Amino acid sequence: MEEQVNKYKGEAEPSKHELVVDIEHISKSFGTKQVLKDITLKICRGENVVVLGKSGQGKSVTIQCIVGLLTQDSGTVKVFGEEVAEMNNEELKELRTKVGFLFQSGALYDSMTVRENMEFPLTRVLKMTDHAEINQRVEEVLEAVGLAEAIDKMPSDLSGGMRKRAGLARTMIVRPEIMLYDEPTTGLDPITSREISELILQVQKKYKTTSVIITHDMECAKITADRVVIMNDGKYIAEGSFDELKASKDEFVKSFFIETA
Repeated sequence: MEEQVNKYKGEAEPSKHELVVDIEHISKSFGTKQVLKDITLKICRGENVVVLGKSGQGKSVTIQCIVGLLTQDSGTVKVFGEEVAEMNNEELKELRTKVGFLFQSGALYDSMTVRENMEFPLTRVLKMTDHAEINQRVEEVLEAVGLAEAIDKMPSDLSGGMRKRAGLARTMIVRPEIMLYDEPTTGLDPITSREISELILQVQKKYKTTSVIITHDMECAKITADRVVIMNDGKYIAEGSFDELKASKDEFVKSFFIETA
């Protein structure tokens, strides 16, 4: 599969040579089931890459390898030029301060208020102690995701869309350079899904993030993607812009775009 670098949705197009994620020929099996088969993916600084594929194809496994939650059986995963599989615990901790991972659930701590959820990574991960600076960061990130008025609410008081926004805010508060989104619009109504998709695009523009977005939501893909990669049977079989793939003659690729306006 040839690498393509298309027009970016961010404000400034990054150099196509400035790779921040460089995945080369990785494979991964769980028992007798091979989930990834010789995957290669290169992601440039500031780029939003959407990965499409049916359930169980290994989409989430790929991004877990990027942050060292899983280790590939073969091949290499380099982030910022460093091989993730060779990192020790301290190096992995450092990497994870630069790579934000937004889980499907938002993964908020239910026993903490929204404010306390925001403060947690600042005090535990970044070891910040200046209360004024902590408050400034918390208020800034909640304002950015439209949750300023929910700062003292509990997660149980938030709607599904608000929880997604809060999860994104908590991930963004440490100012990561890379964002990994695992099905960010799952379980949301169409209007809220669109709002979250547009928020992902706003985050890219405001914070100059590089993102990998795993989704089944074609509207999310259309809004957020600089480049789309399609996975089938553990392999990447096509890539290009949303419009390029929508015009594909390949029947499997076309199947993703049937209901897309």
